[in-house]
Amino acid sequence: MIRDKGRDSQVFVNLLRRATTVSAHCDLPCGVYDPAQARIEAESVKAILEKYAANDDPAFRERAIVIKEQRSDLVKHHLWVLWTDYFKPPHFEKYPQLHQLFNEATKLAGGGGGTKSSLDVKVADDLLAKIQEISDIFWETKKAA
Repeated sequence: MIRDKGRDSQVFVNLLRRATTVSAHCDLPCGVYDPAQARIEAESVKAILEKYAANDDPAFRERAIVIKEQRSDLVKHHLWVLWTDYFKPPHFEKYPQLHQLFNEATKLAGGGGGTKSSLDVKVADDLLAKIQEISDIFWETKKAA
Protein backbone atom coordinates (compact mmCIF):
# COMPACT_ATOMS: atom_id res chain seq x y z
CA MET A 1 0.00 0.00 0.00
CA ILE A 2 1.37 3.40 -0.98
CA ARG A 3 0.66 6.17 1.50
CA ASP A 4 0.43 9.86 0.75
CA LYS A 5 2.40 11.41 3.64
CA GLY A 6 1.29 14.92 2.68
CA ARG A 7 -2.37 13.96 2.90
CA ASP A 8 -1.82 12.03 6.13
CA SER A 9 -0.14 15.03 7.76
CA GLN A 10 -2.97 17.34 6.62
CA VAL A 11 -5.52 15.02 8.23
CA PHE A 12 -3.48 15.14 11.44
CA VAL A 13 -3.28 18.96 11.33
CA ASN A 14 -7.05 19.17 10.78
CA LEU A 15 -7.64 17.00 13.85
CA LEU A 16 -5.54 19.32 15.99
CA ARG A 17 -7.29 22.51 14.91
CA ARG A 18 -9.54 24.17 17.41
CA ALA A 19 -13.16 23.34 16.94
CA THR A 20 -15.36 26.17 15.83
CA THR A 21 -18.38 26.71 18.03
CA VAL A 22 -21.56 27.19 16.09
CA SER A 23 -25.11 27.66 17.21
CA ALA A 24 -28.37 26.83 15.55
CA HIS A 25 -31.98 27.30 16.42
CA CYS A 26 -32.60 23.57 16.56
CA ASP A 27 -30.60 20.33 16.62
CA LEU A 28 -31.16 19.57 12.95
CA PRO A 29 -31.91 21.83 10.04
CA CYS A 30 -35.23 23.54 10.56
CA GLY A 31 -38.16 21.81 9.00
CA VAL A 32 -37.81 18.44 10.72
CA TYR A 33 -39.96 19.32 13.72
CA ASP A 34 -43.71 19.55 13.42
CA PRO A 35 -46.48 19.26 16.03
CA ALA A 36 -48.55 17.50 13.36
CA GLN A 37 -46.90 14.23 14.39
CA ALA A 38 -48.36 14.51 17.90
CA ARG A 39 -51.72 15.67 16.52
CA ILE A 40 -52.00 12.73 14.11
CA GLU A 41 -51.32 10.24 16.91
CA ALA A 42 -53.81 12.03 19.19
CA GLU A 43 -56.45 11.92 16.45
CA SER A 44 -55.77 8.19 16.17
CA VAL A 45 -56.29 7.82 19.92
CA LYS A 46 -59.61 9.65 19.69
CA ALA A 47 -60.76 7.49 16.76
CA ILE A 48 -59.83 4.33 18.66
CA LEU A 49 -61.81 5.51 21.68
CA GLU A 50 -64.85 6.16 19.48
CA LYS A 51 -64.57 2.72 17.86
CA TYR A 52 -64.09 1.12 21.28
CA ALA A 53 -67.30 2.71 22.54
CA ALA A 54 -69.23 1.53 19.47
CA ASN A 55 -68.13 -2.11 19.65
CA ASP A 56 -69.05 -4.74 22.23
CA ASP A 57 -66.66 -7.47 21.02
CA PRO A 58 -64.25 -8.21 23.91
CA ALA A 59 -61.37 -9.19 21.59
CA PHE A 60 -61.78 -5.99 19.56
CA ARG A 61 -61.94 -3.88 22.70
CA GLU A 62 -58.83 -5.50 24.16
CA ARG A 63 -56.86 -4.83 20.96
CA ALA A 64 -58.19 -1.27 20.79
CA ILE A 65 -56.90 -0.59 24.31
CA VAL A 66 -53.44 -1.90 23.44
CA ILE A 67 -53.23 0.24 20.30
CA LYS A 68 -54.60 3.30 22.12
CA GLU A 69 -51.93 2.96 24.79
CA GLN A 70 -49.19 2.66 22.15
CA ARG A 71 -50.49 5.72 20.30
CA SER A 72 -50.72 7.68 23.56
CA ASP A 73 -47.05 6.93 24.18
CA LEU A 74 -46.24 8.19 20.68
CA VAL A 75 -48.11 11.43 21.41
CA LYS A 76 -45.98 11.91 24.52
CA HIS A 77 -42.82 11.11 22.58
CA HIS A 78 -43.55 13.65 19.85
CA LEU A 79 -44.45 16.30 22.41
CA TRP A 80 -41.28 15.68 24.39
CA VAL A 81 -39.16 15.99 21.25
CA LEU A 82 -40.71 19.39 20.51
CA TRP A 83 -40.42 20.48 24.12
CA THR A 84 -36.80 19.46 24.59
CA ASP A 85 -35.28 19.71 21.10
CA TYR A 86 -37.15 22.42 19.20
CA PHE A 87 -38.18 25.01 21.76
CA LYS A 88 -35.29 27.00 23.25
CA PRO A 89 -35.03 29.52 26.14
CA PRO A 90 -36.00 32.53 23.98
CA HIS A 91 -39.26 30.75 23.10
CA PHE A 92 -40.03 30.07 26.76
CA GLU A 93 -39.35 33.71 27.55
CA LYS A 94 -41.66 34.93 24.81
CA TYR A 95 -44.34 32.31 25.54
CA PRO A 96 -44.18 31.72 29.31
CA GLN A 97 -47.18 29.36 29.16
CA LEU A 98 -45.25 26.83 27.01
CA HIS A 99 -43.89 24.74 29.88
CA GLN A 100 -47.37 24.48 31.41
CA LEU A 101 -48.92 23.59 28.03
CA PHE A 102 -46.42 20.80 27.44
CA ASN A 103 -46.83 19.53 30.98
CA GLU A 104 -50.61 19.44 30.66
CA ALA A 105 -50.50 17.91 27.17
CA THR A 106 -48.13 15.11 28.14
CA LYS A 107 -50.23 14.35 31.21
CA LEU A 108 -53.34 14.23 29.00
CA ALA A 109 -51.55 11.65 26.85
CA GLY A 110 -50.32 9.62 29.81
CA GLY A 111 -51.70 7.42 32.51
CA GLY A 112 -53.44 8.68 35.62
CA GLY A 113 -56.46 10.00 33.75
CA GLY A 114 -54.82 10.73 30.39
CA THR A 115 -55.63 8.96 27.15
CA LYS A 116 -53.29 6.08 27.98
CA SER A 117 -55.43 5.06 30.93
CA SER A 118 -58.82 6.59 30.07
CA LEU A 119 -61.60 5.49 27.75
CA ASP A 120 -63.16 8.97 27.73
CA VAL A 121 -63.28 10.67 24.31
CA LYS A 122 -63.38 14.06 26.08
CA VAL A 123 -59.85 13.45 27.38
CA ALA A 124 -58.72 12.94 23.77
CA ASP A 125 -60.50 16.17 22.79
CA ASP A 126 -58.74 18.01 25.62
CA LEU A 127 -55.41 16.58 24.46
CA LEU A 128 -56.07 17.71 20.88
CA ALA A 129 -56.90 21.21 22.15
CA LYS A 130 -53.58 21.42 24.04
CA ILE A 131 -51.69 20.19 20.99
CA GLN A 132 -53.42 22.89 18.94
CA GLU A 133 -52.27 25.56 21.40
CA ILE A 134 -48.71 24.24 21.16
CA SER A 135 -48.99 24.12 17.38
CA ASP A 136 -50.17 27.73 17.20
CA ILE A 137 -47.11 28.84 19.18
CA PHE A 138 -44.82 26.59 17.13
CA TRP A 139 -45.96 28.18 13.87
CA GLU A 140 -45.60 31.66 15.36
CA THR A 141 -41.97 30.85 16.14
CA LYS A 142 -41.44 29.61 12.59
CA LYS A 143 -42.68 32.97 11.22
CA ALA A 144 -40.18 34.82 13.41
CA ALA A 145 -37.25 32.60 12.39
